[in-house]
Amino acid sequence: MPAVVTVFGLAPRYIGGSENYARELSLQLAELGWQSVLCFLETPPPEVMRYLELPNVAIEVLEESDVSRPSLATMKALLSILRRHRARILHLHLVGFVGPYPWLARLGGVKRVFFTSHMSQVEGYVPSRAPLWKRLAVRAINWPLTSVVCVSDYNRRCLARLGVLPAPRLTRIYNGVDFSRVNGHSPARESAFRAKHQIPDHRTIVTQVSWIIPEKGISDLLAAAAIVLAQCPDVHFVFVGEGAARESFMTEAATLGISDRVTWTGLVQDPFAEGVYAAAAIVCQPSRWEEAFGQVISEAMACSKPVIGTSVGGIPEVVEDEVSGFLVRKGDPNALAEKLLLLLNAPDLRSRMGSAGESICRKKFDLRENVREVVDLYFQNGPHSRPLRSRP
Repeated sequence: MPAVVTVFGLAPRYIGGSENYARELSLQLAELGWQSVLCFLETPPPEVMRYLELPNVAIEVLEESDVSRPSLATMKALLSILRRHRARILHLHLVGFVGPYPWLARLGGVKRVFFTSHMSQVEGYVPSRAPLWKRLAVRAINWPLTSVVCVSDYNRRCLARLGVLPAPRLTRIYNGVDFSRVNGHSPARESAFRAKHQIPDHRTIVTQVSWIIPEKGISDLLAAAAIVLAQCPDVHFVFVGEGAARESFMTEAATLGISDRVTWTGLVQDPFAEGVYAAAAIVCQPSRWEEAFGQVISEAMACSKPVIGTSVGGIPEVVEDEVSGFLVRKGDPNALAEKLLLLLNAPDLRSRMGSAGESICRKKFDLRENVREVVDLYFQNGPHSRPLRSRP
């Protein structure tokens, strides 16, 4: 059985966007009679392993904390994986854009090499053309790359502006949501989530799902929460995720005097199944850095939740302002609070925006269709360039 080896530069600790993508890719490759080899930095925990296990799936581990700076041992390990599984295609995710893997793949007999750019940029980033020497060097290093998949038009524009690869080799394919796992109207899941985190039924929940780091605008949402709670005390703010700055943000919430209306869940293994979105009335993503896409936003939209995001990076490609939610300026808690109060006081508006978001998500961010585009790219002009059979 021919194989596609997909390398993810992450440890799969929960069922999130990358894990959803990996499973859907494996299902579609199975329909074509191909093996799917999934490489992670750690062995998946049991719940994630069960989710990923399929008859055509093999799980491999590259024991390297930073695959963007690979050691000789890591390169030998990957070469062994490629040869052992007789890989014909290698696809790299969340590793450095410039590195030895494309040439290593060719050494291992791989015919086509793909790279997906998930790269978010620092706050205020303005893309500019790279110096000539750098453009030439990167093009030489990445010469074996068949194609680069960019997860948003913003993402693609940034790479195209740098000039480190010919523009025709850059393809935009959005990230997606697995609608088979979505249940945004589940009273049971909502009740279970509220009970687990001791949130009273009468409080309206506003949720942010992200790494708990400054770049995600946590301080901005906390400041907005203080403004909102002064007018609407029956609101509860939930921060889902983990990060190095969590303790400092908890202190910040205490200083603002809102700790009793803020919950920090820590890492959630399966946000869909555990009711994160089912319990939320509004989902916020007030990022300060230039997001490549906004996976959490698309997941919230799939669950018919209105979203408030910032006008940075690829987020405006996901949220349609005043249709599926609102876009506000980054670093502006007052503007964020204003839109939150508008939605909190207008249940009908929340419902309309949630429905619009779900419709948009089904058209643009359906995981099955977007992974199908990736698979079509694999076999473009090849023997398997045919539509995949539909699954029930």
